[in-house]
Amino acid sequence: MLTTDADALAGWRVVRRQVDWAGAVPAGEYGPLRPATDGLAAWIAAQRVTRGAPRAERLLAAAESARADAARGLPLTPELLLGWQRLVLGDGELGFRRTDAFAKGGRERYGYAPSLRDDLAACLRESADPGLPLPARAARAYLDVAFFHLFADGNGRCAMLVLCYVLELAGVRLDLVGPLAVARYPDDPAGAADLALLVSVLIRAARRRADPGPDPHHR
Repeated sequence: MLTTDADALAGWRVVRRQVDWAGAVPAGEYGPLRPATDGLAAWIAAQRVTRGAPRAERLLAAAESARADAARGLPLTPELLLGWQRLVLGDGELGFRRTDAFAKGGRERYGYAPSLRDDLAACLRESADPGLPLPARAARAYLDVAFFHLFADGNGRCAMLVLCYVLELAGVRLDLVGPLAVARYPDDPAGAADLALLVSVLIRAARRRADPGPDPHHR
């Protein structure tokens, strides 16, 4: 487990190179999918109870903005994230962080460098790499946003929007996203690979529920 003496972002960049992203998920069809239940909207709606209506409404506005951007086919960039994050936090003046940041009660420190924005931009461009399976690209982008920690607050929410955005660009929506919203650690390559696998499981499960096929018991 990293401590605040270590740079969690530097640790993540090492782990990112160690993970076999191509081999983390099974081969399969990850093409367009529109399930009956909108998993992202349902997850946000649940937060009205657990985290309060104003926060949920801001997050929903950001999700709607992200989907509008996906419909336009916009590439994933730090500036795109900044627009969503201003909605998430209700802060029209929000910018990228310019100092070290902390998470998990101060136990993780994410170092700052002037190249922070450009380094994340390079990682986000890789989310469009057709040479990797869609679930792996979405999971890696989620972790990039979480561990580059571009904003002073709300990076977990931004990471979820980014994961769903990568899927949305491919025409894929999930009917369940709650299992994705758990603590992740920057020094955990197995956990990173497991997230990619989980995304693939959720896609395949949503596809089965959307098209269950004939009832084998029906005569």
